[in-house]
Amino acid sequence: MALMPRAATTSDAFNAVAQPWRREILSYLALRERPVGDIAAGLGLAQPSVSKHLRVLRDVGLVRVRRNGRQMLYRTNAEAIRPLHEWAGTFERFWRYQLARVKERAEEKEKMKRADRISNTRRNHDLDRTEH
Repeated sequence: MALMPRAATTSDAFNAVAQPWRREILSYLALRERPVGDIAAGLGLAQPSVSKHLRVLRDVGLVRVRRNGRQMLYRTNAEAIRPLHEWAGTFERFWRYQLARVKERAEEKEKMKRADRISNTRRNHDLDRTEH
């Protein structure tokens, strides 16, 4: 089987978020826009590293930047994140269904155990009566 070359991280949003630090940056920016220095300090990364990750995220449209004087402020682009959310939602529905099935099985097992305990208690009670 031939190996396919890996797509560039700037080719689309899915490739860009394959890198864990980029996902962390997106999460960090989810609440409000922030300058690079705040992102670096908040995540414990070097500023040049954060800048490189932000460039990738900006190139694929996942973050937007605006200038405020000398400062560059970054924020998430919710519209660009929507395809990621919708794709992940497919798996959320799958796992919700799977967990519901596990819950149903566990509840059924618990009912059976309860019924067995009640049956055993009655049997023991009946045995006690016959012995007296």
